[in-house]
Amino acid sequence: MKWKLTIRYLISVLSIVFIVIFLNTFILIGMLFYQQKHGIDEVTENSGEAFTRGFNKYISLENGEPVVSEEGIEALRVFGGWIQILDQNGQVQSSYLAPEDLSTHYSPMELIHKYKYMDDELNTYFIGEFESYSYLIGVPDSKEERFIFMMDPKTVFSYATKSLLAIIIVDLFIAMLVGLLFSTVLTKPVSNIIDRISQLKKRNFTVQETKRPGIYKPVFSNLNDVSQTLQAHEEERLKLEKMRDEWISNVSHDLKTPLASIQGYAELLRDQDVSQLERLEYSEVIERQSIYMKDLLDDFNLTMRLRNQEMPLTLQETRLESFVREIVIDLLNDPQFGQYEISFISDSPDLKWNIDRHLMKRAILNFVYNALIHNDENIAVTIRIHTDSLTIEDNGKGIPADDLEQIFERYYRGTNTGNIRGTGLGMAISRDIIEAHGGKVSLTSKIDIGTTVEIRLNE
Repeated sequence: MKWKLTIRYLISVLSIVFIVIFLNTFILIGMLFYQQKHGIDEVTENSGEAFTRGFNKYISLENGEPVVSEEGIEALRVFGGWIQILDQNGQVQSSYLAPEDLSTHYSPMELIHKYKYMDDELNTYFIGEFESYSYLIGVPDSKEERFIFMMDPKTVFSYATKSLLAIIIVDLFIAMLVGLLFSTVLTKPVSNIIDRISQLKKRNFTVQETKRPGIYKPVFSNLNDVSQTLQAHEEERLKLEKMRDEWISNVSHDLKTPLASIQGYAELLRDQDVSQLERLEYSEVIERQSIYMKDLLDDFNLTMRLRNQEMPLTLQETRLESFVREIVIDLLNDPQFGQYEISFISDSPDLKWNIDRHLMKRAILNFVYNALIHNDENIAVTIRIHTDSLTIEDNGKGIPADDLEQIFERYYRGTNTGNIRGTGLGMAISRDIIEAHGGKVSLTSKIDIGTTVEIRLNE
């Protein structure tokens, strides 16, 4: 994988270099052709050649003699040059602003020589035509220089082709060398990233430290964070699966007992010798066991709906003091809990919460039932309304620290539950109900001192 990435990187670098060379060559050739055909406006507009070719507009004939107008003389002065007008034989007919030591006659060879080269006084010469006359414009210390090249087009083309090929080879070699050096820095971390992703795919969530991550340091840091998160989720999943298996085992065990009772008493009801009183007792047992099984299935259904947020809430503004007082009265009137000491204290008689009364009653009762069922009969439970919360306190035997961490987990049954029948869903259902209201529930407990459950809603 590493070599594949390196080769791809090198091919990309070489392709870019080749494309750049090709485009630069194409643009250079295009500019040379354009200059050859159209010239360069910024250069030719103010050049000596352009000035000379356009100077004939200042020349006219008076009495058969060529004369330069005042505008032409001023243009010469501004341009920094002088002019000599020659006849067909090279004889100077007139001159303007010209030095006195200039020749008055020029042969064709002298004109060609002056046009090609500067003279000893560093004058640059330009030649123009006006009717049958020619004129010579000289510019002292001109910034323009004229160079003459002699070349064979075939030789130049061959030389240019070889030079271009050499440039391409050298550039590609340099690009390949630089690309190889950079690829060792860039592709190795990429290869490590791909390997790490493959490990995550195989559920290997081990956090690894990478040497010289370079510019990919944030990527490796994020991969380590992902590994830690996935590891935590995996541990949570395994723990949940374990608790679910234990819950299924417990529920299966709990279901066997009522099912056995229902089956046994149903068989007894078929006996013709059973009295009417016994039939009523057997029917009550069957009904009680059936209700227990129904409650078990209802708990399972409720926790699934709460977990998937499919439980709509019917919210009502409720005065908490009267709502909780009714719950306490119902508990005290229940023969099963009439012998327990249950107290109610309200520090905030005007506290109101927007709640689903049915579900909130279920949550509070679950907490109270746990306090009563999992402790001795001399347990005392106090339900208190504070200014912004509701607490349920007991002075029971408390909850071990190991159980406290998992008390709100689904399917979990604590080590202090003994042979008490239960689904292991009550605490989880209560928590989900509170959180569905946008609130939070917390539980603190100390061995042989008691347990406190606190409910808060974000009003």
